[in-house]
Amino acid sequence: MSETLTSPNAKASGTSGAPLLEITDLHVGFKTQSGLVQAVRGVNMTLEQGERLAIVGESGSGKSTSAQAIIKLLPGTGQITGGSIKLNGRELVGLNEKQMAEIRGTEIGYVPQDPMSNLNPLWKIGFQVEEAIKANGMATGKAAIRARAIEVLQEAGLGDAESRLKQYPHEFSGGMRQRVLIGIGLSSRPKLLIADEPTSALDVTVQRVILDHLESLTRDFGTSVLFITHDLGLAAERAEKLVVMYKGQVVEAGPSKEILANPQHPYTQRLVAAAPSLASRRIQSKVQHQTVAIADTGSEDDELLARAHARESKPTEDLIVVKDLQKVYKLRGQGVATRELKAVDGVSFAIPKGTTTALVGESGSGKSTVAKLVLQLESITSGSVQFDGIDIGALKGKDLFDFRRRVQPVFQDPYGSLDPMYNVGNTIAEPLSTHKVGDKASRRARVLELLDQVALPKSMVNRYPSELSGGQRQRIAVARALALKPEVIVLDEAVSALDVLVQGQILDLLTELQSELGLTYLFITHDLAVVRLVADNVCVMRKGQIVEKATTDEVFANPREQYTKDLLAAIPGAGFEFGR
Repeated sequence: MSETLTSPNAKASGTSGAPLLEITDLHVGFKTQSGLVQAVRGVNMTLEQGERLAIVGESGSGKSTSAQAIIKLLPGTGQITGGSIKLNGRELVGLNEKQMAEIRGTEIGYVPQDPMSNLNPLWKIGFQVEEAIKANGMATGKAAIRARAIEVLQEAGLGDAESRLKQYPHEFSGGMRQRVLIGIGLSSRPKLLIADEPTSALDVTVQRVILDHLESLTRDFGTSVLFITHDLGLAAERAEKLVVMYKGQVVEAGPSKEILANPQHPYTQRLVAAAPSLASRRIQSKVQHQTVAIADTGSEDDELLARAHARESKPTEDLIVVKDLQKVYKLRGQGVATRELKAVDGVSFAIPKGTTTALVGESGSGKSTVAKLVLQLESITSGSVQFDGIDIGALKGKDLFDFRRRVQPVFQDPYGSLDPMYNVGNTIAEPLSTHKVGDKASRRARVLELLDQVALPKSMVNRYPSELSGGQRQRIAVARALALKPEVIVLDEAVSALDVLVQGQILDLLTELQSELGLTYLFITHDLAVVRLVADNVCVMRKGQIVEKATTDEVFANPREQYTKDLLAAIPGAGFEFGR
């Protein structure tokens, strides 16, 4: 290491033999108008030097609140109301802000969940990384700080790091932004890294790179990692210990593989049963798969099976046909010079009516660009997209407006796609108002119906996006897409922000709606486990092209391309036998 780099951890003092992190009877509450609401109640956990521990649980279970309490970054009116948090034997509860500031970053690194909300859109990436390096005392002098910033981005898996420093957050994909935060969190080589959903925005191959890097830090630098995650496959593969939280309490704790192979608490059993990364079959409502689903659950829902039989007896036509699709961006260089970037290069596929086709691939493979072209949010350079026999590239005016009613999106970033000035009720009702559907009373009734469909309480109708969790915001986005009862929904990473139980609810809802209404889905995702659950057909994209396409069963059972094999091999926990 260069002489201009320092290691704050070398100065950290602690009690010999004590756990790195020891939490005892932790209570955290939030002040409200009606009094103090307890979010964390009597939590206990320990983390040893060089150990990895995962906390899992649904949204609102208290897992992120517990992690934020460790570094005294509780949001709003949150406060520790009881208990002890010790780092290397040193009590953290009761330290003032100046004392905690010396610990954050240097001894404890933190990777927050939402990369867009945690990177300043007005500052270049380089400035933000360098600020963290200076604040943590990891380098002195402009040249050394810049060199360390480049190294930080390289460690986080970002190529061409020197050029990336000059870009702004909006010029990065969601996965790239998350990697920047991971790099910042690790920049000072902390003894403890708190990673709140650190890979939820990453495709499986990049996720593996990041997780391998975290593992090497654990081995080489003795870094302990506290994962907050909804991915039980990640917990099984990457964490020695597991803590399961429910309603602010720890309901089960111990060795990860033991708990996930043989869960004892009913809540843990529900989590394991709901996790798509652990599932072996799709839940799509086709006859053969519906029979499997009914047999697996012990259900005798003859009506459901009858509906599936009825759908199978009807001929299936292609509702969407994509042919030789190209999207070329002209990128301005120095002076007047320009260069071309082929984001989508000769893509062709068809989606039969009432089915689900998944586009999968790494960040930057072009899958989200295809989604924008199908939605006509981007102009088509060449080729065509036909919807119900109509070339959508030629649509204008009222015809384009009518098309948008029939084809609705759900985007990856729920916070970015929800107007912060609109409450939940107005957000869901907005497409109804725009398309002049119903009167005020019927729109209100439809909003309440949609809230129920996406498993949110009707009392949430007057809340704002800033008051919701990431999972709750994504459910609002799904509800808004369903408001007009469209024929096609384009889902761009629609469930990546959801915990496994809510994710299961949304996937079940989408499947039920598809069965009842004959909906057609284009599903953009980096989560191949979800693909296996919901998709009839899969198109694997790489560098703007489709390298493999087949039925879901064929792709998973007998992938032809090495790239596809690599994607499948990178699924966390793919080789582990989980309990039920």
